[in-house]
Amino acid sequence: MPTATPLDLAIEGMTCTNCAGRIERALRKADGVTDAKVNFASERARIELSRPIPTQALIDLIVRAGYNAHVPRDAAAEQAQAQRQQHREGLAALLALALAAPLVLPMLAKPLGWAMMLPAWLQLLLAAPVQLVLGARFYRGAWGALRAGTGNMDVLVALGTSAGFGLSLYLWLSAPGGSTPHLYFEASAAVIALVMLGKYLETRAKRQTAGAIRALQALRPAQALRWQGGKEVPVALSALNIGDEILVRPGEHIAADGTVVEGHSEVNEALITGESLPAAKQPGSQVSAGAINGHGPLRVKVTALGAQSLLEQIIRLVEQAQAEKAPIQKLVDRVSQVFVPAIVLVAVATWVGWWLVGAGITLAWVHAVSVLVIACPCALGLATPAAIMVGTGVAARHGILVRNAEALERGTRITDVVFDKTGTLTLGEPRLVAMDAAQPAQALAMAGALQQGSEHPLSKAVLAACQAQGLSPNRAEAVQAVPGQGITGTLAGQPLAMGNRALLANQQVPPGPWQGDAEQWDRQGRTVSWLMCLAPQPRVLAVLAFGDELRPGAQAAVAALHAQGITCHLLTGDNHGAADQVGQALQLQHIYAQVQPADKAAVINRLRQHGCVAMVGDGINDAPALAAAHIGIAMGSGTDVALQTADITLLRNDPRAVVDALALCRATYGKIRQNLFWAFIYNLVGIPLAAFGLLDPIFAGAAMALSSLSVVGNALLLDRWKPAAPQAQGIS
Repeated sequence: MPTATPLDLAIEGMTCTNCAGRIERALRKADGVTDAKVNFASERARIELSRPIPTQALIDLIVRAGYNAHVPRDAAAEQAQAQRQQHREGLAALLALALAAPLVLPMLAKPLGWAMMLPAWLQLLLAAPVQLVLGARFYRGAWGALRAGTGNMDVLVALGTSAGFGLSLYLWLSAPGGSTPHLYFEASAAVIALVMLGKYLETRAKRQTAGAIRALQALRPAQALRWQGGKEVPVALSALNIGDEILVRPGEHIAADGTVVEGHSEVNEALITGESLPAAKQPGSQVSAGAINGHGPLRVKVTALGAQSLLEQIIRLVEQAQAEKAPIQKLVDRVSQVFVPAIVLVAVATWVGWWLVGAGITLAWVHAVSVLVIACPCALGLATPAAIMVGTGVAARHGILVRNAEALERGTRITDVVFDKTGTLTLGEPRLVAMDAAQPAQALAMAGALQQGSEHPLSKAVLAACQAQGLSPNRAEAVQAVPGQGITGTLAGQPLAMGNRALLANQQVPPGPWQGDAEQWDRQGRTVSWLMCLAPQPRVLAVLAFGDELRPGAQAAVAALHAQGITCHLLTGDNHGAADQVGQALQLQHIYAQVQPADKAAVINRLRQHGCVAMVGDGINDAPALAAAHIGIAMGSGTDVALQTADITLLRNDPRAVVDALALCRATYGKIRQNLFWAFIYNLVGIPLAAFGLLDPIFAGAAMALSSLSVVGNALLLDRWKPAAPQAQGIS
């Protein structure tokens, strides 16, 4: 099956979730469109194409559905356009309020005993611009919805305010000469003004939910300093090429992903990885675009640009997650599709009921208008996407990348977390963890002399141990590698060898008193290496044990998950000794050792039969298991495979980030449930009050606007979420 190609479009003119649904249905009917998802909160459409389709053809479909669309511009242009649009909406709302205020003032003064009724002609002069000019947007939106055979917020506002405006005209024109009946121009004008004010405030609040994307986009510098012929040459970012060298001064943002070729510094990667402490960088270190250089200048060789950079991949992943719909949103969408027709029927029933009980046509109209106005489904449409946008944005700020909204929902139901060992719970690098020798410092220096210049992981571990103890070993002579066994060489005329038990046997060196320690370390899953003197009398000088150390935070992460009632498992391809060593240190009861990568998925599938499973791995050799789990969580420095395979990617190499990710899932989904509660409660309480005549149209309009603001405001409270404070943990 061919892979679908995604296309993103910015949508203009949506007023509620029904609008998003209508655009989705229009796009899905197009030949070559496999799927379309429209996010009401972010005003974005993501279209999956099975074959190339002209973008303008898709835009035309959206225009025929009653909306506008365009290809998203660069971040600065989009932000400038959004600010201009917001400014226009604010001015229109202010003008509507200014025209409606003189109409509403007499109604507010009446309970105080002040009679301030305006002449009917003046009321019409104030109300008509609001209804027919400023309110024209509602008529356009309503006409587009009705033409498409559906309903939306515009239909309710247009019907409700037109009924109040039309009723006022009828009462005025049919009144006996010289009399001035009570008119309802103030209700229709105030409702439109309040709805416009509510939409303006809602737009401002919605822009805050997208703050994470803008913060990430702001990390990209406009230009770079290319190092060319020994000189600094300022160039636009678009002029850089792979292989160029750029100079990054202290305090500057790094312009592109690359490798440090010269300089030492500390780089602040907090906004990219969530790591609070700066990372030390020296020649050979990798750096990412958007990170902030510290105290020293760096010369960096560019390895990735544009869409291939880590920062751009993060931005795309966050945008994708914010465009996704959570499973619960699909239920909300189905409710919204029948909501508007149902409310129209309730309004008709309200009018008929009041007329039948003898209230008169006028009062029946007023109560029906109140029902239409308060029932706008804006809050219902914003409840889920607003929380998802804020939640995924907060997650990105803390180095947690959520690939889709479904992962947020599943994250609240996790019962089992399966950890890979190497690189996930452990550092993934062998360290010298034990050593037995008659003269330990002298033996370690000899081992270091043999390992000088070697790139083997065990060689690096030996040299790191020498450095930690302040030893500066000389380089051995005549060094030769013995494939699969170890290494030989000469130091100060003395022939030496270092390697495994096979080398010990081939050199016919007796193990001596070190045999017991070696066997014990073998049982623990350690890698054992023998340091030997080959002449004049072959003998063992030392036996060294290498092992992988626990990551700082591994014990705290497992303990926190256990405290939440989540069962933790260890799944590794390493031998039973190494697996048991880690399992005992972390108090894990469920250990699966010597499991091949292809068989890890089978273990996950067995666990899935009894609970909701999250798999935590490095995103490379654990890809099948990550895909098999309910949620795949990849730890690592944002590798391509991790970003493409896992549902959640942790840019911090800290197991405690797993706890934070699941906590954020619960916090985000909690906000979704709270928002849906508030959205439904407004309607469940407000519609009966309006139907029974206990809610004036003006207050109905204010309540409707307040419902949307309360939902978005509640979602924005999630922006204050913080990960649990890290606790210092020892390593074993």
